[in-house]
Amino acid sequence: MKKNFKQKQAYRFKRFARKAYSAFNSMHRVVNIGVVTGCVLTMVHTTETSAQRQTDVNRDSIPEQALKELIVTGSKAELTLNQMAKIVTVIMRDEIARQPVQSVQDLLKNIVGLDVRQRGPNGVLAGISVRGGTFEQTAILLNGANLTNPQTAHYSLDIPVNLSDIERIEIIQGPTSLLYGAGAFSGGINIVTKKDSETGIYMSVEGGMYELFGAESRVSLEKKSSNHSFSARYNSSGGYIDNSDYKIFNALWQSSFRVDDSKLDFLFGVNNKEYGANTFYSPAYANQFDDTRSLFATIKGETGKQLKFTPQLYWKRHYDEFHLFRPNTPNIPEWYKQPNFHRSDVFGFSLNSQYKWAGGISNFGGELRNEGIYSSVLGKLLEQPIGNYLYSDNRTNISYFLEHTYLHKGFTASASILANYNSAFKDEFDFFPNINSSYWVNNSWKIFASWNNAIRMPTFTDLYYKGATHKGNSDVKPEKSEAFELGIRHANRPWFGVVSDYVVTVTGFYMKGKNLIDWVKENPEDLWESRNLTNLDKVGFEINSSILFKELIPQLSATRLDVGYMYMNQSKNAGNLISNYVLDYLRHHLTIGLYQPIYKNLSVDFRFRWQDRQGTYTHYENSKPASERNYKPFGILDVKLNLEKSNFKIYASINNVFDTHYFDLGNVPQPGFWLWGGVSWTLK
Repeated sequence: MKKNFKQKQAYRFKRFARKAYSAFNSMHRVVNIGVVTGCVLTMVHTTETSAQRQTDVNRDSIPEQALKELIVTGSKAELTLNQMAKIVTVIMRDEIARQPVQSVQDLLKNIVGLDVRQRGPNGVLAGISVRGGTFEQTAILLNGANLTNPQTAHYSLDIPVNLSDIERIEIIQGPTSLLYGAGAFSGGINIVTKKDSETGIYMSVEGGMYELFGAESRVSLEKKSSNHSFSARYNSSGGYIDNSDYKIFNALWQSSFRVDDSKLDFLFGVNNKEYGANTFYSPAYANQFDDTRSLFATIKGETGKQLKFTPQLYWKRHYDEFHLFRPNTPNIPEWYKQPNFHRSDVFGFSLNSQYKWAGGISNFGGELRNEGIYSSVLGKLLEQPIGNYLYSDNRTNISYFLEHTYLHKGFTASASILANYNSAFKDEFDFFPNINSSYWVNNSWKIFASWNNAIRMPTFTDLYYKGATHKGNSDVKPEKSEAFELGIRHANRPWFGVVSDYVVTVTGFYMKGKNLIDWVKENPEDLWESRNLTNLDKVGFEINSSILFKELIPQLSATRLDVGYMYMNQSKNAGNLISNYVLDYLRHHLTIGLYQPIYKNLSVDFRFRWQDRQGTYTHYENSKPASERNYKPFGILDVKLNLEKSNFKIYASINNVFDTHYFDLGNVPQPGFWLWGGVSWTLK
């Protein structure tokens, strides 16, 4: 059996290598086509959060000038926030530390335009969508490496990263396949980890309601030409309702080496989760259980000045053991034989080459990404079973890009094109041009516009899954989108002697979608089936504002207020189908964040969100479908009190202060009032 398995792995690797050689050997053909079509303009707009606009109110963050010069991955070219034209929201580490959150999922709930539909809290399981897209249409990256899970994006955030490991999070709203790959259909999220500049030890312990417990340690060490860090965290809870308990463990090792103008980064991490999945995937079964494990590794280099090369090699393996009935559940039906077993692998290599010259910045390169799965239910039937695996599938995605960015005074424009090929669907490349531009009218006013195209491949779950409540469809096609964006930004400093700094951005957007994939059914009692909706149109606008109030009392740091609102409308041509994802979206989304110093080292952070969701869900009674119901609007307030003294920090948080009963996803109730707190110690 083991020999058979190794032979199959060797065969897949050889096939992968042949495709890679063939693809790169034909690169000159694609480049020539790209040069002809590459006179399209691409450009990028940045919505700055308060962390981008001003010095952190705790006075221990990056200085304002450094923030303005911060290089973010909003384009293939190295550009600062002020030069960007596409919306790039950046959340810095000090802002992350202040908020009443325990995971990346919790943090992203407070960003307008992002729809975080949690099944389990505190990093257990959530789907994140951007501007009304589905969770499958959002690319998740770690230091630029695409972690999007090909089995299902439910597991894309099974990553070995704790909040204390994060330097910043970059969020791009709108199609961005050129930058983040074929999965960035409606947007992308890039998590950037810390590269420590000094020796340090960090330790924390947390506790709270529902048997909440967490412990974390982090050690970093800097040498003359290298730095290294290792972090580990364990957190658990007994659950806020029956069968909602969880145990999560993360471990992350990073090393960075520098020689002259070159550097090399290594990263390896492990993520383990075990959790009760009460009605997560079907309300008909309350005792579901999931056991997952992820391994992730990257090697990333950078060399050169005028001509710079940035190669990256990455690998992620994800194990999933899903039980429809939790082990030791009484009276398990005879028809239920065993859990579903999955093992997915992603191998990738990318190269970004950048050349700076008098005419601007030219970038070119590509990515080769192989996705494979072994499963007890997903894929094509194996000739011989391999352990619990009866099925498998494998596909290769190859893409090349060309981008040229032109900068002149306050004007930024870039032209780009992406050529994309996937071995599972057709024997030719698809081309996706992009046009983006922005212009600073003066020091206060900026206008921007963009046109972007994107593609997304169906997951292995979309193609093959068959269960008691769901049925996949091997005939679904890749999704494609075309989006337009137009906006204006105004920023200024002193205002009526009260406000010391503010920024307001208004953005309008329109997107056309083709062959959008959704899980739908005609009647409540039918099985969910994956299908291509014929088309989808969405239109909307966002307003984001960030205000830093003037220091009225010298002993206190400045108060900061962030307010965001999004309105969106989607129309579709899909008959009278009941939708599980695509046709459920946030029509209204309001977020408010308020940081308020109280006295010296004591401060409080408020985070409020209100949302009104379109669409319906099938309400279950006694584990059977009963009726179709509309989602109800709701508002949630979270609060965190922070006290910092020397190397110690003590904090207390309340999530869902008013104990609001709500659903992110139908029939999966979310936690009510939840009190928790902790203490941390840092030695630098």
